[in-house]
Amino acid sequence: MGGYHRGEIAVQERAGFARQAGHAHGAIGNTVPDVAVAFLADQPHLVVGGTDERGRVWATQLTGEPGFLTVPRPQTLHIGALPPPEDPLAAVLAGAGGGSELAAGAGAGGGAGSGPQPARIGMIGIEPATRRRMRMNGRAVRDGHGLRVELDQVLSNCPKYIQKRDHHPVTDQGASTSRTAVDSTELSPAQQRTLRAADTFFIATTDDRGDADASHRGGNPGFVQVVSPRLLRWPDYAGNAMFLTLGNLELNPAAGLLVPGWETGTSLHLTGSARTVWDGDEVARHPGAQRLVEFEIAAVREVAAASPLRWSAPAFSRFNPPTAG
Repeated sequence: MGGYHRGEIAVQERAGFARQAGHAHGAIGNTVPDVAVAFLADQPHLVVGGTDERGRVWATQLTGEPGFLTVPRPQTLHIGALPPPEDPLAAVLAGAGGGSELAAGAGAGGGAGSGPQPARIGMIGIEPATRRRMRMNGRAVRDGHGLRVELDQVLSNCPKYIQKRDHHPVTDQGASTSRTAVDSTELSPAQQRTLRAADTFFIATTDDRGDADASHRGGNPGFVQVVSPRLLRWPDYAGNAMFLTLGNLELNPAAGLLVPGWETGTSLHLTGSARTVWDGDEVARHPGAQRLVEFEIAAVREVAAASPLRWSAPAFSRFNPPTAG
């Protein structure tokens, strides 16, 4: 597990939170506490970040009936689902294999020797109804119809900026037959409207060694600015002082976004590169922002009927700052 990597440390120091980050590091473990085992067992979805076969970083989600996430031992998460073929991480996760480092793990899904290597993934389990979330990352191998993940980091996050929502599954059992994917290199007008109205998205990043992280970002509608069809900007609000996302970007600008269609089940996936904006005059134009992040889009994939879940209208977090303009 180790301590913070050099990118995280650099951002912590530049932001003036090195001391707070040192105290917060004690919250990072590599095993799932009992209370988190029960939390994961209740969840119908899990956000996952990783790198595709072309080296592009994407964020996506896996869904299943509550109970599809299990913890057979404290350092192992089993995910009883794989992404559909239209998902940008489908090929990597379906083909993830175990090398010698995971050969001793429980379950099927790859032994020692040559062949596909484990997929390094970041994950976030989030329960909007209770504003609870936890982050994990590790090495995933195919295990039957799912994945086995040997965990490297596990931590809980505060409830800030999570919009409260309740969910229900789609009753139409044929919904998967209408799943389609559309690819492009920039946002369509409709997709731009989706981003401008968004109150939540998820971001995946990796460090320079390929270790992945998935994180949540939330705010009032309008907190994501569409500067152009290929450029987004959003404020970086006060958080846990660890700077796991921005620390990764310090070492590797590759990033992926997932914008869930809460009411439709559509998933909007973006991949590209991101950078942190520290300019004080620019940051001051965004209420509540401590920094800004700019994201340049390289590819877009929109998957209709990606999720069988539908969610209620949001109750906005009281921590959300007002939006600029």
